[in-house]
Amino acid sequence: MGAQQRGAAPDQARQRVAALGPFFAFETYPPQEPPAEPWRPMAELVQEPAVLRHRAEAVRAYLAAGGGRSPEELELRIGASVAQLGLVARLLSPALGFAALYGRPLAVGLDALRWQPVLGGGFPLALPQQALQAALAGPETDPESTARLLGAGLLDGPVRALVEAAAGLSVSRQVLWGNVASAVNGAAAALAATAPGPVAERARVLAAALQRQPALRGASSGPGVGRGFRRRSCCLIYRAAPAAAARSGRSGLCGDCVLAGR
Repeated sequence: MGAQQRGAAPDQARQRVAALGPFFAFETYPPQEPPAEPWRPMAELVQEPAVLRHRAEAVRAYLAAGGGRSPEELELRIGASVAQLGLVARLLSPALGFAALYGRPLAVGLDALRWQPVLGGGFPLALPQQALQAALAGPETDPESTARLLGAGLLDGPVRALVEAAAGLSVSRQVLWGNVASAVNGAAAALAATAPGPVAERARVLAAALQRQPALRGASSGPGVGRGFRRRSCCLIYRAAPAAAARSGRSGLCGDCVLAGR
């Protein structure tokens, strides 16, 4: 029975994290059998510039269609910024959810991650089973230590690689790291809305500790996570707002935008 319980633990953990919301959900795969199409290696986003550019163009077209505009009306860097925001939010959310539930870091490199490049929400994400097993087998750590480990394994790993790749599409690194800070805050806010009280509180503490990591210092301001959070840059999505919104006085700014309230 003990062996069966240990074998079931990774899948149970995956389901618990997935229950937090669509951006937290992920699949696992045997490391010796990476999933076939439509799954693709996430490393392609940083190793093949054309792949990230295609993603940025697809996001730009998606935003333009939502605003009743043509893609050519929007700068490519708008699509690149919003695409990068979606990518890092999708990577950071499961890690924050797992850490809030289990008190352990979960960080996987882009080479091992698999994704399906669909649009409109949390795209399918998969990581090797052994990464989840290793995270579960590791020692429980306090929030500050967990944040430092996630800073080293996630912020300075796949997240930084995506920041640098997106910077090649004429997006400011200040904007891109602001996107990362916003993604951390957004994941914690989503957890606060869906998770039990102690888990939500751990998520808030973890998110605040992550914002203090070297990569994110100076990217945001405010007393903490949630409505008090304010990034020090803009993701540029307001530039994709329909013209009618501007005429009616609705700016299209995100709630945590540095421009909000000005």
